[in-house]
Amino acid sequence: MWIKICANTNLEDAQLAAELGADAIGFVFAPSTRRVTSAEVAKITPHLPATVERVGVFHALDAYEIARGAHEAGLDTVQLHGGVDLALMRRLHKLFAGQVKMIQAVHWSVDEDGASAAVVAAQLREIAQEGLVDRVLIDSKVGAALGGTGVSFDWHTAGTALAHAAPQLKLIVAGGLRHENVAEAIHGLKPWGVDVASGVESEPGKKSPEKLAAFIRKARESKVGSI
Repeated sequence: MWIKICANTNLEDAQLAAELGADAIGFVFAPSTRRVTSAEVAKITPHLPATVERVGVFHALDAYEIARGAHEAGLDTVQLHGGVDLALMRRLHKLFAGQVKMIQAVHWSVDEDGASAAVVAAQLREIAQEGLVDRVLIDSKVGAALGGTGVSFDWHTAGTALAHAAPQLKLIVAGGLRHENVAEAIHGLKPWGVDVASGVESEPGKKSPEKLAAFIRKARESKVGSI
């Protein structure tokens, strides 16, 4: 199970997440109370283990802005969180030339489970057909808020609806995850990975060592198909 600890704002939290066994450390460059700059992240990434993936979360910006931010911050992966934009994906793929990976986020509306199933399934097929991204993060959409809400969606409904949409893609579940419910999310959606931010915080922008440790342990212990 691939585990990403997102929305880090300081070196201490990022290092702790890595020490506890996270596979990826995330930084939010999109509008957020946990937003960081490339200059701030550039002071953190050199101090992380080489085996840990450094992920930057970007809303839909100019491809050159995203590429420049990723380079300045020392990232090896960008997560595109502003909607599925195949043209942007193509431009970034060309700019990165294999040096930086991409994760595409899609959004499941918690208010419209039935409609979301069809929309997200279509987006997964579209992304898979393009062939430029092999990892897709499914996050909650609450009203106009795309992610970062701390609210979960219906994992079981999503798991059933998306089981055969694009089997070649690696799905990552996010949105409202905590150590108390991560096993249920893994059982319901059967994802390749999990992504958490506010669910392991003691306050906005500050991680809780206890919650971090419990989340990573529970995610590692959980097996797809069982709780």
